[in-house]
Amino acid sequence: MAFAAVDEIVSGHPAPQMRPLPLAALVEGSHQAVSHALTAARAPFAGIALDRTRIVGVVNVTPDSFSDGGSYLTPEKAVRLGCSMVRAGADILDVGGESTRPGATTVPPAEEIRRVVPVIEALRPTGAVISVDTRNPETMLAAADAGASIVNDVTALSHSPDSARIVAETGLAVVLMHMRGNPQTMQVRPYYDHAPSEVYADLAVAVERARAAGIPPHQIIVDPGLGFGKNRKHNLQLLAWLPMFHCLGHGLMVGASRKSLIGHLDGNAPVSDRIGGSLAIALHAVCQGANLVRVHDVAETRQALRVWAALGQSMAESVVDAGRPPS
Repeated sequence: MAFAAVDEIVSGHPAPQMRPLPLAALVEGSHQAVSHALTAARAPFAGIALDRTRIVGVVNVTPDSFSDGGSYLTPEKAVRLGCSMVRAGADILDVGGESTRPGATTVPPAEEIRRVVPVIEALRPTGAVISVDTRNPETMLAAADAGASIVNDVTALSHSPDSARIVAETGLAVVLMHMRGNPQTMQVRPYYDHAPSEVYADLAVAVERARAAGIPPHQIIVDPGLGFGKNRKHNLQLLAWLPMFHCLGHGLMVGASRKSLIGHLDGNAPVSDRIGGSLAIALHAVCQGANLVRVHDVAETRQALRVWAALGQSMAESVVDAGRPPS
């Protein structure tokens, strides 16, 4: 991750404050650990190099997901979707069998396994890395046996005391996502004094839980959980403070695709009309060093990232050329 300036976060009430910190201070004293967390190259995650932002395609095998509930409920439809996402440029396919939208009904692990395992098995030959979006240890184990390499857990391995152990024993990588409450309660008047610092603290605890279970640091990604127990103000604060999460020393995933935040910012736009906002947040996340973006619209995201990267490269070359003496 490249950066030209650093702010130090100072505890305060009602919210922490940021003050400029000289770059030279990062190599001194108590700031050395932070410097390493910010500047160290991220090791490959589940075998995928994090040398550029990677695209995670969402494959929902559910009847009630907020974005496409029921559209891909049969294994055949879900597999076709996953294959099309790989062709469009997805690096990871995130297969989920339980909706975690606000107010969603809990799905028993046996039913969740019935939904996701055939899809995971059928998608293995595509060459994409497969992730299973689950909070249930039984599903994690079944998905690992079927060929999944990653667990994407909205509860950051806190839903069951067995989750962290199973992830460690199976060698799965894990995305630790932040959520307060559960899908039935998380959007009932969510409250934070300062969402970014509180989410950061919660994720730091989750990271320690994962590492204590024996999960290697390079197999851990953090996700601030936009929309999971947060209102519009909280989500916007988290997006503004994304760079802070690199101080945890792990890769960062951002998932904002088609979420209600975009609708709220654009006159209550329906889910079907949120691609533009999804791309805007994805590009913002990339600028803040996100390693993974979780999206529904893979082809559009891939095109946006490619154009964005080309523009950045062109600007960098222009700066270099401007500094060269005439030949």
